[in-house]
Amino acid sequence: MSVLTRIRTMFFPAAVPDGLIEAAPAVSVRRIFRRFWPDVRPFRGWLSLSLVFVLLSPLLEAAEIWMYKILVDDVLTPQNFSAFWWVAAAYAGLTLLGGAVGFCDQYLAAWIGENFLQRMRSRVFAHLHSLSVSFFDRRPLGDLLSRLTGDVAAIESLVLAGVAQFISALIKIALFTGILFYLNWKLALVALIAVPFFWSMARVFGRRIKAASREVRQRSGSINAVAEESLGNAVLVQAYGREQAEEARFTAQAKGSVRAALAATRLAALFPPLTDLFQVVAIMSIIGVGVWQLTLGQITLGGLLVFLVYISQLYGPVRSLGQLSNTVFAAAAGAERIIELLDQKPDVHAPADPVRLYRSTPSPRPRVSGVIGLEHVFFRYPDTAHDVLHDISFIARPGRITAVVGASGAGKTTLLKLLLRFYDPTAGRLTLDGHDLRRLDPAQLRSTIAIVLQETLLLDGTIEDNILAGRPEATRAELLAAARAADAAEFIEGLPEGYRTRVGQRGRLLSGGQRQRIAIARAMIRNAPILLLDEPTTGLDAAAGERVLTPLRRLMTGRTTIVISHNLLTVADADQILYIDQGRVTEIGTHNELLANNDRYAHLYRLHQRTEGRTPHQRPRTAPQPQRVSEGIVS
Repeated sequence: MSVLTRIRTMFFPAAVPDGLIEAAPAVSVRRIFRRFWPDVRPFRGWLSLSLVFVLLSPLLEAAEIWMYKILVDDVLTPQNFSAFWWVAAAYAGLTLLGGAVGFCDQYLAAWIGENFLQRMRSRVFAHLHSLSVSFFDRRPLGDLLSRLTGDVAAIESLVLAGVAQFISALIKIALFTGILFYLNWKLALVALIAVPFFWSMARVFGRRIKAASREVRQRSGSINAVAEESLGNAVLVQAYGREQAEEARFTAQAKGSVRAALAATRLAALFPPLTDLFQVVAIMSIIGVGVWQLTLGQITLGGLLVFLVYISQLYGPVRSLGQLSNTVFAAAAGAERIIELLDQKPDVHAPADPVRLYRSTPSPRPRVSGVIGLEHVFFRYPDTAHDVLHDISFIARPGRITAVVGASGAGKTTLLKLLLRFYDPTAGRLTLDGHDLRRLDPAQLRSTIAIVLQETLLLDGTIEDNILAGRPEATRAELLAAARAADAAEFIEGLPEGYRTRVGQRGRLLSGGQRQRIAIARAMIRNAPILLLDEPTTGLDAAAGERVLTPLRRLMTGRTTIVISHNLLTVADADQILYIDQGRVTEIGTHNELLANNDRYAHLYRLHQRTEGRTPHQRPRTAPQPQRVSEGIVS
């Protein structure tokens, strides 16, 4: 039975509620140090200065205590009050100097720690963005946020604060042990009897505290995961009256966190009283031996009193080392979760020597024509047993629209993910201008693509921020031109703050049609040769959908466009239409050709026609001139 299992059985034997985040693999403290110590390199100069303060602080403490011995032996016992003033002045000077050193030490330690935390959080955050989309499909977002905040802090308390406390404790132990032996070596030997006990107790408690702390970190991740999922779907929760069910789900995880925290606290709280008991026994033994030596004249009263003070200063860092080991093991539980994240590798890699799509000079814009080819593509998602796509082959050419249609779940959106290289095909290949996508840098590939998705993704910033996300270096004139081309300028300029208006989280302060037109403006300003549309009018009423279709047709012109849709009324004017059924292309042709075949496409089209009660708007078969956003002018 593992230590973690024993802790659960001992302190909360009831069954653990469902939904607990899976524990990260156990990692030794030594490996944690080896993993993260290189991250301390930028701060090593400041750490050296911090060690100076760490050394000065106990030296000043020792000097202050020694002044107490002088006060007793040279002033109080002989009643020589003439020496009192210089002793008092020295005491005051040492106190002021100690305060200044303590301030500098504390502030410098905080500065190093906070900057280390910032760099470590940024490193973990950047690593998360380097992972493939499939990783986020499998992991609760709330747990990732918990690791990014709380668990990263555990690394600082282990690698920086823990090391500083360890060195400080060692310096104090060495200093005060030396002074004790200088004062009276016999009493010093008696004083050191309790030290091995402190360390053995620390090791026993440390392992158990690490197991309990791992449970606490899991519970923290579970709470955040439930909260993020529930609050992020507040509309769904309230619409279906699931408030009490969600509250019960959150409460179950919160209560589990309480039980785990109390288990860890009980273990941590047992350590101080046990060590206090042995410390009292040791001090009483020292006092007994000291009084006996005092009667024999082998030690002065001031020496005995100061010895006892030095003993308290020695046992303090010895206890700190014991408690530090508990802290280290607890922090290691959080560091394990960060190591697990950093060990994750993206499923999609950039090749060692990628085919370059960029001009080196004079412009960094992609030099692609936009011919997309699929050659006998098969695909299945990781950890699944069945293919989602089967033997898909077609070519999408510049200036033409390719529509991929079919029933929900047929594999249309999966095809879009392959085109964006969120995944690589299981078999076959996808090409851009004849280059296998696996030979391209994913970042360069995606820079050639503009997307408008079914779920309009907006950031919690201004309208201007969201449009410029398509091409941050675009000029103000290009921004305005893109908004006009997307038929968004009118409603944006009617808002109180215009382009500076905040859209809210995920754009919820705007209507669905407004969000979609901002997404179209973002694709316009990107001015990419390839356009991917995924159900661009889903969720919009007829009027809003028709208004969105107008700028969409404008956006499609002159680009390689692939439209993913199950609504056949929006794709009837495509140059070629692929009908996908259960991951296979069963029909391919133009709208009229597929109607003439009178197969599944024709049947589904007639169903949509009856549902909508209208026929689609046909675009002219003669393609208009390419329309691009450039220097604020839509040509």
